Amino acid sequence: MARQRSHKLFNAEQANQLIPKLEILVRELQVQANALRERVRELSRHDDRLSGLELPDVLERYPELAPLAEHMSELAAEIDSMGCLLKDIDLGLVDFPFQLDEVGAGEDGIGFLCWQFGEPRIVAWHPIDGGFASRRPLPGASKVYLN
Repeated sequence: MARQRSHKLFNAEQANQLIPKLEILVRELQVQANALRERVRELSRHDDRLSGLELPDVLERYPELAPLAEHMSELAAEIDSMGCLLKDIDLGLVDFPFQLDEVGAGEDGIGFLCWQFGEPRIVAWHPIDGGFASRRPLPGASKVYLN
């Protein structure tokens, strides 16, 4: 059985301090992901065997793409090393484990503070078994970012 990495627990202030760095890392990840997808699209115009292949198989066939994938992996590892969880590159979703009792929701245990690229600060959280669709506003947070 795979061992899950234990992450630090954040409060909103601690998570907010990481947003400037996360904005840079997530944006770079998005740029690299788009570049990799575009390159694979170009290659697939001449190699119809790429259709349906998983990334490791594409990289085996076209090792010149490995630097892009490696750079993306390094960026994701840097986010992970900060103690947060990268959930979706394209949407720019990053979660921060935190104690649920900090939001006064009458719940105990661990949840996730949830940040999406473009938000100026942490405005939402969701239960650990929920996702982006189950985001709830933090007390005092503007609902303008909750969609």
